[in-house]
Amino acid sequence: GTVTFGYKEWKGPLVKVTGKQLNIMAHSNARFDGEGHRWWKGGRESKLVKPRFFEAIVDDSTITGLYFKNTPAHCFVCNWCHNVAISRLTVDNKDAGDGRAGRAYNTDGIGLGYVKNITVLNSYVFNQDDCFVTGGGEDMLIDRLTCEGGNGISVGSLGKGADVVRLTIKNSKVINSLTGLNIKTELGAVGLHRGVTFENIELNNIHQYGISIHGNEGPTFPNGEPTLFTLDKYTFRNIRGNMLGAGGANVWIWLHPNSAQNWRWENVNVVGGKSAMFRPPLTCKGVPPNLGIRCAEK
Repeated sequence: GTVTFGYKEWKGPLVKVTGKQLNIMAHSNARFDGEGHRWWKGGRESKLVKPRFFEAIVDDSTITGLYFKNTPAHCFVCNWCHNVAISRLTVDNKDAGDGRAGRAYNTDGIGLGYVKNITVLNSYVFNQDDCFVTGGGEDMLIDRLTCEGGNGISVGSLGKGADVVRLTIKNSKVINSLTGLNIKTELGAVGLHRGVTFENIELNNIHQYGISIHGNEGPTFPNGEPTLFTLDKYTFRNIRGNMLGAGGANVWIWLHPNSAQNWRWENVNVVGGKSAMFRPPLTCKGVPPNLGIRCAEK
């Protein structure tokens, strides 16, 4: 069956689950329908207060098979969760079109915040903002995630400087999205990322940045000098893909000179972008040496 909700301007969540040793699951035909079009009007310029959809604060639990349709704002987040296995999530905002349509602004798909020992497996997101995002947690595995329509896979924008330690994202695809992989730390943020791995990632028809790694996230982005934030033991391995046209950048790095430490960059091949859309011309900073990184190719 389908679960729908009344209309109210508030921060949500529409559904909140807390507890320990829970098995949260849905049958194959079950749907949460947020009827998000009621909040989407106005797109980015809207002043409406939009509810988050689903928040789990659980330990030693499983979450399986949940299907979310037409989310008003952020869809699924697991906050302060420990020892949780998440699988077969679907976020379906296709009724709003992709992110370029500008309708369903801020509809982040799957988020993890301040978590420990979490897996997210075999999930699909079609949305108009970050597909997956985390900015705080440790021992996280994301495997076989498919993202369409939004802003790609993000690390570092949830938590405003909280630590991300031992995160692996692998065997995943980003399709028809503004950005493929997006590592972003805020101006003046305090914290670190350590032991983050992207492996076997396919990027198809990316519009603006194939891989973006920047330390100047904030209200003035993309302008502004990056501030120091440690990105230690990052691994990029077997990442392939294409930009939709010559306007985008295959890879862009804009970091404080001391941010990137102990990186591995192996078999990374994103092609098709010539950075032609950027005015003034796109430049790079803080690129780790001796790894053969081709940044802001023209």
